[in-house]
Amino acid sequence: MSRPYLDPHTVKSDQRAAWDAISPGWAVVFDTFERGASRVTDHLLELGGVRPGQRVLDVATGPGEPALTAADAVGPGGSVLGVDISPRMLELAARRADGRSNVEFAVADLEGIDRAPGSFDVVLSRWGLMFAVDRVGMMRALARLLVPGGVLAAAVWGPPGAAPMMSFGYGVIGRMLELPPPAPGAPGPFTMADPAQATAELREAGFEDVTVTETVAPFRLATGAQYAEFTRAVAPPALMARVRDRYGTEDAPEVWQAVAEEVEASHADADGVALPSTTLCLRAVARAV
Repeated sequence: MSRPYLDPHTVKSDQRAAWDAISPGWAVVFDTFERGASRVTDHLLELGGVRPGQRVLDVATGPGEPALTAADAVGPGGSVLGVDISPRMLELAARRADGRSNVEFAVADLEGIDRAPGSFDVVLSRWGLMFAVDRVGMMRALARLLVPGGVLAAAVWGPPGAAPMMSFGYGVIGRMLELPPPAPGAPGPFTMADPAQATAELREAGFEDVTVTETVAPFRLATGAQYAEFTRAVAPPALMARVRDRYGTEDAPEVWQAVAEEVEASHADADGVALPSTTLCLRAVARAV
């Protein structure tokens, strides 16, 4: 069955608007998220072999990771460019840069990064590649941006059931609102959860020495209520509109209380709420000429 046609301009416009809209929420919950996400960042830098003096590209950097961690790793003799489709998210990243002179941020979508071929030694991406309209085309573009033998190191979410930090709350809300499943072929957080498919796409794009390994981000929150607050802070505007339409307000206590109660019932332990989430870490090498 062929994929339904998705207009790239419409998809990207919608993505930009959505990420701009939730950027204030990400500013609030960023530290909570990073307590678990930093393990993935460290692993990506290890996979990429990031070292002093290198030129690094961070694709879909959002509030600035792993760009800022990479900037510290490459030191004053290196440079990092972080790109994202959302200007508002990049404003957060720039504020967090805290005077670093070796990192810059620029607006660009996954398939439209305006840099010369061979501009980078390493390309990093943490939970961003899944949102490309044309994943193989995007990967080909990234391969061109790397020097021959340069490394792509990227993280994508595993299956929804294995990544509860980003899926559990929306699953609860989806059942309450009786939402249909996502449109087939539409970009989304779990569209690269199949290791075999991700490997095939990278090879089709011209990468070699492709490996896919699992790592677990050890997300933890103090209470179910804190998880409900996180879920609400980063919820897509379209989902919040559905909540408002059904319950008359985005504050709908029955929704957020249900998220808090259900996550505590299934994920609470003696230290709070544990949401270890599986991430697939992709490593691929740009083919030497």
